[in-house]
Amino acid sequence: MKRREFLSLMGAATAWPLAAHAQGPNPMRQLGVLMGLASSDVEQRVELAALTQELQKLGWADGRNIRIDFRWGDSDADRTWTSAKQLVELHPDVIVAHTTSAVSALAQQTRTIPIVFVLVSDPVGNGFVEDWAKPRGNITGFTDFEPPMADKWLELLKRAAPHITQVAVLFNPETAPGGGSVFLGPIEKAASAFGLNWMAVAIRNADEIEIVGSALGHRGATGLLVTPDIFTAAHRQQIIALAARYRLPAIYAYRYFATDGGLMSYGIDPADQCRQAAVYVDRILRGTTVSALPIQAPTKFELIINLKAAKTLGVNLPPTLLALADDVLE
Repeated sequence: MKRREFLSLMGAATAWPLAAHAQGPNPMRQLGVLMGLASSDVEQRVELAALTQELQKLGWADGRNIRIDFRWGDSDADRTWTSAKQLVELHPDVIVAHTTSAVSALAQQTRTIPIVFVLVSDPVGNGFVEDWAKPRGNITGFTDFEPPMADKWLELLKRAAPHITQVAVLFNPETAPGGGSVFLGPIEKAASAFGLNWMAVAIRNADEIEIVGSALGHRGATGLLVTPDIFTAAHRQQIIALAARYRLPAIYAYRYFATDGGLMSYGIDPADQCRQAAVYVDRILRGTTVSALPIQAPTKFELIINLKAAKTLGVNLPPTLLALADDVLE
């Protein structure tokens, strides 16, 4: 579903939890959904629509045979914890957890309610599961990136902007997978292979984003790699604007960074993972145990290039790179 098509449904979606509760006690199954960003985030709504529409295809209609309770993390640790607690106290049959921070909050509050996650980079390293093939506990789901992805991000950034000699890696240590460690080690190795100096740039709030942008803008020949992180996703408009203002060629992990004005992205489509999560929810509701549902890694990645952003940045993208793109935004 395209964003402009979905905007008209936003008001109705906001009322879904209320409508479900209004029906009172009933034999319907219960699903909890903890989304990482704010309810006002359009991309978040697109992903939520993908989840609920796939559930409908599988025979689960909110208010008819399933009650869906939605909560939002607002990319804030305290809010995410509170929202997780609220969902667990409802004792749903299963919970969908969006991003690492959501899974972490839920995992600390229940060991019995099945949790299906999306957009998690290192489920073993984060202590959510012990084994990909047989999760054993109450958690399974779909990962978004593995550490070796660092090589591809830097390769594409260097091809887009051959003049850069250093790359700044933007992340929030409070919300990034492993505090940032999941990707920083591989990025260090990949940077050396591409002849790039690199620096880890930790940001924890909007003010620090502006400070960092100004500092990087004066260094010259610098590229920007924005790692997958719920904080950077929530502040993507500010980061994209910063890159444009200081003419910093940047690569991002998710498509919506490019569609929102960033130079390019390479990664998965988050909405696809939400549709996959619906399939696991369906199987759990029909009796499949979590241990029988292996954690799955993505098999499809897409390169999205924004030509308008390239023009703003003064970057002349080579035809060979454009030919690799799955989508070129004019």
